[in-house]
Amino acid sequence: MKKEIIAIVIAAVVLAVLIIYFGIYGGESKVQFETVSDQNIPRELEAEIIPEYRDIERAMACRVGSDVYVLAMRGKKPTSGYEIEITKMELETKDQKTNLIVYADFADPAEPENMAQVESFPIAVVKADISGLPDTIELRSTFVKP
Repeated sequence: MKKEIIAIVIAAVVLAVLIIYFGIYGGESKVQFETVSDQNIPRELEAEIIPEYRDIERAMACRVGSDVYVLAMRGKKPTSGYEIEITKMELETKDQKTNLIVYADFADPAEPENMAQVESFPIAVVKADISGLPDTIELRSTFVKP
C-alpha cells in the first residue's frame, strides 16, 4: 500500500514538471483572431505600416492601442486578381522566446492576362488575441486554386 502511494506521488510530480516545462519552454498554441475588413483597418496601419512594407512578401505584427494586428502580404504583383487569406496562427515558445507562425492561403488569377493590368499589393489583416508582440514571425503559405 505504501509503495503504491509513493508511486502515485512520483507520477504526479513528474506529470506536473512536464506540464510546467512545456508550458514555459516549448509547445505551440493556436491563436484566435478575427479578419479585419479593408474599411476597418486602423488608420495607423493604413497610413504608415502598409505603404512601407507592402512590396515584400512577409508577415508582421503591430500594436495599435491595446490591440495586436497581424498583417500578411504577398508583395508587389503585376496585375489584379492575386489574393491572400490568413487561415490559422500558432504561437510557439522556446527558450523563453515567442514565435508567431502565420498560415496563409495564396491564390493567383487563373488567367492573369484577363485581369486589370495594374500593379496590386495583396494583403490580409487580422486582429489577434495575443497580449504582446512576438519575438519573431514566420509566414507559411499554401497555394490554392481560386
